[in-house]
Amino acid sequence: MKILIVEDDSEIRHLIQQTLEEENFTCQSVDNGIVALDLVQKTQPDLIVLDRMLPGFDGLEICSRIRQNKSIKDPYIIMLTAKGEEIDRIIGLSTGVDDYMVKPFSPRELIARVRAVLRRSLRHLEPVQIYRTQHFAIDLDRRTVTRLYGGNSELLDLTIIEFKLLSTFLSYPNRVWSRAQLIEKLWGDDFFGEDRVVDSHVARLRKKVEFDSSKPTFIKTVSGVGYKFEDDDG
Repeated sequence: MKILIVEDDSEIRHLIQQTLEEENFTCQSVDNGIVALDLVQKTQPDLIVLDRMLPGFDGLEICSRIRQNKSIKDPYIIMLTAKGEEIDRIIGLSTGVDDYMVKPFSPRELIARVRAVLRRSLRHLEPVQIYRTQHFAIDLDRRTVTRLYGGNSELLDLTIIEFKLLSTFLSYPNRVWSRAQLIEKLWGDDFFGEDRVVDSHVARLRKKVEFDSSKPTFIKTVSGVGYKFEDDDG
């Protein structure tokens, strides 16, 4: 697994790199956002440990640009921050951060979170290989999602998390899922963070699967409970 560390404090940066390399991870480290974006494009890391406050582009801007760039492999992102305010966590999750750590933190906690993020996979989904509804077909083996409409078909470009989330919805159409159930289904015991991360991923998924994300047809919010997927069987 390739890990990129983006941290402008040299002592913290070296500590993180030393800690991860002792666990046999392959690491590169940089101290500013501009260099980080260039390196992400060139090396396609599996995970990024990303500081919130950086010279050049800050952590939130870097995360946003990575998620919007289709030529970059979708990496997991753990954001580091010296701030503990709730608003920072919400903003970070809404831009596509997978986990969030507040400084100071112990090397043991960092390793636990990195390993947890990298263990996330499709293992929690049902063993059925293809799910179909009236407007969607999802192939778990090929990791493809096709949206069908008006006799046409469109192959959707989803991130890892978006694919897992839509797979879960399609595996049980019309079932109401709480945030806690979705977290358990997708991440299990590996999850660290707040349940609001589900909302941010649902919002991003809606932009790709709905014809009008402001008026969702498929992924419905169930007030006070969570979400459900509605589509007639194909």
